[in-house]
Amino acid sequence: MRPFLFPIAALLILSGVSGCVAGFPAVEGEFERTLNTTGPVALEVSTGSGTIEVKDGAPGVVKIRGHIRARDGRGATADEKIRYLQANPPIEQSGDTIRVGRIEDDAYRNNVSISYVIESPAETRLTASTGSGSLRIAGLRGRVEGSTGSGSIDISNVGDEVNARTGSGSIEVHSARGRIDLSTGSGSIRAEGIAGSIKASAGSGGIMLKQAAVERGAPLDVEARTGSGSIEVTGIAGSLRAASGSGSIQASGNPMGNWDVQASSGSVSIQVPPEASFDLYARTGSGQIDADVAVEVMGALRRNELRGKVRGGGSLVEVRTGSGNVSIR
Repeated sequence: MRPFLFPIAALLILSGVSGCVAGFPAVEGEFERTLNTTGPVALEVSTGSGTIEVKDGAPGVVKIRGHIRARDGRGATADEKIRYLQANPPIEQSGDTIRVGRIEDDAYRNNVSISYVIESPAETRLTASTGSGSLRIAGLRGRVEGSTGSGSIDISNVGDEVNARTGSGSIEVHSARGRIDLSTGSGSIRAEGIAGSIKASAGSGGIMLKQAAVERGAPLDVEARTGSGSIEVTGIAGSLRAASGSGSIQASGNPMGNWDVQASSGSVSIQVPPEASFDLYARTGSGQIDADVAVEVMGALRRNELRGKVRGGGSLVEVRTGSGNVSIR
């Protein structure tokens, strides 16, 4: 499990759900609760403003620590909000289902920020969301869903599927055993050690993906798209769809399914193992094609277009760039 290095002070968010009133100092407080469970946990955590950290802990025990920041506002003073939330933490439990973060009374919800640090059994299925703040999740064996309106997401050592969304911020996933689906409006995406299919999209930002070596079985699909930024994908053992509006693309692996690689502006580099067999179509609007593989050419041979078969052919590897060179090795 990757260590959690940032201090508790980094969990503090200065703005509340509905904003803070300038000139009024924030009041801080904390609460802690320990809950007992008997089986796999279904955990839901939400906060309007604040960070969320969830990591694996002892079996049968869920430990929740909340750090509150409150300011005066309509309905209640900052001190009143702190005292109320310390006495009535927003925690609900029904068997092995636990919900954290729902504050019913508007008087104690406005101008309040709560950040959470939670230890839960490894056998936990998690849904975590924050309006503004980062997410850090590690060591869970169940499915993980995480979203933030603005903030980074860091997920590691997950034994199932991962779905992560941020409006603005980077996403990193280190080691996941299931399919992952990642999306950011603005920010980079990095995922490595993924033993499942991958889908990643960025409105603006680079994408780096690395599939883990897996036993022979069904091909694993990879899809990566960015409006502006480079794409690097390695360890592919299946199909690939990669597209960049502005930026280079590098892809390496075995095309056990069709590859569709397109860069509007930027170079494209493809690397395959010596035994790979596939159909090839490569084209560049402005650039050159360099193919360091034996290609049985089909049709006319042109400087900026190449069609043919490699080692008898197979799945289609289609590579296009509007402006840039194409390299096949």
